This record gives sequence, structure tokens and C-alpha cells, in this order.
Amino acid sequence: MKFIWNNVKKSIKKQIPGHSFRMWIEPLEFVKFDEDCIVLSCTNTFSKKRIIDHYGTLIETEINNASSNACKFIIEINKRNNGTSSKKDCNPQLPLPNENRWLLGGHFLRRDFTFDQFVVGSNNDFAYSASLSLAARKKGNQNCLFLLSKTGMGKSHLTQAIGHHILSERCSDRVYYITAEDFSNEMVFAFRHDSIDKFKNKYRTECDVLLLEDVHYLSGKNRTQIELALTLDTLFEANKKIIFSSCCPPSDIPKLNNELRSRLSCSLISNIDSPNFRTRVRILQKKAKLNGYNVPEDIISYLAGELTENVRQLESGLFGITAKSSLLGASIDLRLAESVVKNIIRQRKNITLDTIKKLVCRQYNISINDIISRSRKQNIVWPRQIAMYLSRVHTDAPLQTIGKSFNRYHATALYSIGVVEKGLRKDSAVKKQVEFLCRKLESGDF
Repeated sequence: MKFIWNNVKKSIKKQIPGHSFRMWIEPLEFVKFDEDCIVLSCTNTFSKKRIIDHYGTLIETEINNASSNACKFIIEINKRNNGTSSKKDCNPQLPLPNENRWLLGGHFLRRDFTFDQFVVGSNNDFAYSASLSLAARKKGNQNCLFLLSKTGMGKSHLTQAIGHHILSERCSDRVYYITAEDFSNEMVFAFRHDSIDKFKNKYRTECDVLLLEDVHYLSGKNRTQIELALTLDTLFEANKKIIFSSCCPPSDIPKLNNELRSRLSCSLISNIDSPNFRTRVRILQKKAKLNGYNVPEDIISYLAGELTENVRQLESGLFGITAKSSLLGASIDLRLAESVVKNIIRQRKNITLDTIKKLVCRQYNISINDIISRSRKQNIVWPRQIAMYLSRVHTDAPLQTIGKSFNRYHATALYSIGVVEKGLRKDSAVKKQVEFLCRKLESGDF
């Protein structure tokens, strides 16, 4: 029967993506054949549930195809990895402590942000391979990864996928997932409440894997940068895994001290680009299948052709047409898709850096000369920062071009964008201002 199981694995390998086979099917081991039932083993309870939920039907079908008699299969937990003889071993029936560990890091890991759910294309294949390799190996020379992309390209998905994979394979590892902003806030809280030693101990000695998102937020936060650099030194020396994510490379983050910049630059920097048409089609197909949506192929192709900015825009289009179809009781056709897409697509061809500057100047009652001047008056600096933020969001212009358009360096442009992003998270008045200007741009009223 072991021979039959090997043939079954070969057949399954041809039917599912290679990374899925390597992660879930290949590690399955044949144990015995017992009364028309094949007994297999895997490493832990998480893997067992995952395999049965996603590949159970396929495995049973292929077993019946390969054998002359009808057979079932069961999966046992490999006792070599999950024995109960040692108190240090984790109990495979108690996955909740891992979830608590995520909370200690600041955030839960999203359940759907796994390697299985990530669509690999030419735009992200290197980042995917680097992430999977780092997550899969216990030890290695390169334990630090820097995921780089614009917003909505999948860097958070890969970051959390690493955390999921490590927790599923080595449930005793302490995985901390946190944004740079929350890391900074936690450090400030620790100083104010005389608990800085506890904070240092948490990240330096009680952390096996650090997933740190949006490191560009640390721009200008000198005290946090010093503390993080010292923490990274400790983790590097202990050969711990560290994953950073950011919308810009370490060399472009303004007001970053040389010590921290050097440590970030030592990472393996993996860029994620915009997905091409073929990859966008596969993303939509996967999202539709996962959510149980029945979307015609011509509509999938239409969405992939029109929504080209990022993965989030694709999701918005897919969820938009299915929601509208459900609410109106209408079939999903080209007419319905067009009505949804026209409300999503920004008028990028008409929105330029100059039109943004004119709109902002008119709304804040300043002149074009004011906004590109060297003035540091608040009534001019703030509109300039908002204009730079809108330029980044509503055009494809690189930071260097945006900075030059406002008579500034690209680092200043990045800093200005960060200031507005922070305001959007914390100040409702800022949010209302930006949303008003965005509506103006998207409606063509500029």
C-alpha cells in the first residue's frame, strides 16, 4: 500500500500548485494499511485540519483511483514531533496559546493571509520564494527579510503568511506581529509607566520571530529608532527571524539614523510589483472561488483589464459586482460590471500633479508660488503636504518627480506623505479634508 500512496502523491502533485504540494501533501507519511483504510501521519493538528479541509476529497478520490478496492484514509499526528513524554512539547490539541501570542505582538494574524491563499506571479515570485524559504527553514544564514511594495500589493499577506507557517510547524516559537507605529507607542507607554525593562525583555529575549510592518513610519522618531536598533542587534545575534515591510527602501526613508538604516539594509530586500493581466485574472478567480462567487469568465477578464492598480482594487471590484447582483437580484453581466467599475476607477489620465496643486491651492486659498516656495508657514506647509499625499495616491509619479514638482527632495515628499497618513489615522478633521479633496479629484471637479 505504500507503493499506492506514492502513486497517489504523484497524481496529486500534477493537480495542485507546487508550493501547496510541498507544504501540505509531500510531508504526509504512510504509516500502515488497516482494514480498507490507509493511515497517514502529519506533524501537528493544524496541518491535519488544513489537509482534510482543503485536500481531503482529492486524496480520497486518488486513493480509490489507484487501488482496486474502495479505501478510506485517516491522518494521525506524528508522535515523534508531538509526543507527550516531555512537558516542553506543545499539546497539539491546544492551539489557543499561539493566538494569545499574536495578541502579545499587537495584532492577530488574518486567517486568510496564508501561503496557500497567495497568488504567485512574475511580479511577486521572488518575494514569495524568499518568504516561504525563510518560514520553512529552522536555521539559516539569512534570517532577515525586507518586503517592499506600494500599498495593496500583498506585503502584509506574505508577512502574516510567514507567521502562520512558523506557528503551524513549530508551535512553541513566539511570533510577534506588530506595526512600527504600535511598537513606538508601546515603547512610549513603557517609559511613562516605568516598565521599559519589561518592554526590552519582551522583544529581546521572549521573541523568536518579529514581524514588523510599515517601518517607514519610524521616520523622525529618533528614540524609537535607537531602541529598535538595539533590539535588532540582540535578535540578530540570537539568530532570530525578522521580517520588515515598507512602501519604500531603507535608503529612501527620511530622518532615519545610520545605525537603524544599516540594519534594515542588511535584510534580503524583496520587491513586489503590480500584477500583470494574467496574474490579475488568477487573483480574481481565486478570490471568487474562496468566497463561493459564481462569476463568468468574461466578467473576470473585464475586471482584470480595467482594475490595474493593486490587489485591493481587484477585491473591491469583485465584491462590488457580487454585492450589487445580490441586492438587486440581477445577473452578473457586462452592464452590471461596468456600472461598478466606473465608480472605482480613478481618472488617472486627467489627474496630474498640476491639477492637484491647483485644486489644493484653490481650497486653501493660497497661490501656486506659495505651495512650491521655501516657506515654512503652517498655512502653506499643510496644504503642500496634502498635495504631495494626493499626488502619491492619485498619480503614478515616483517620489523623486513629486518632490521636484514641489521644489523639494524625494525624502521630504515621503515625510510629508507620512504626516498626512498619520493624520488620517488619528484626526477626523484631517480625514474629512482629504476625503473631500479625493471626491473632487475622482469626480473630475478640479
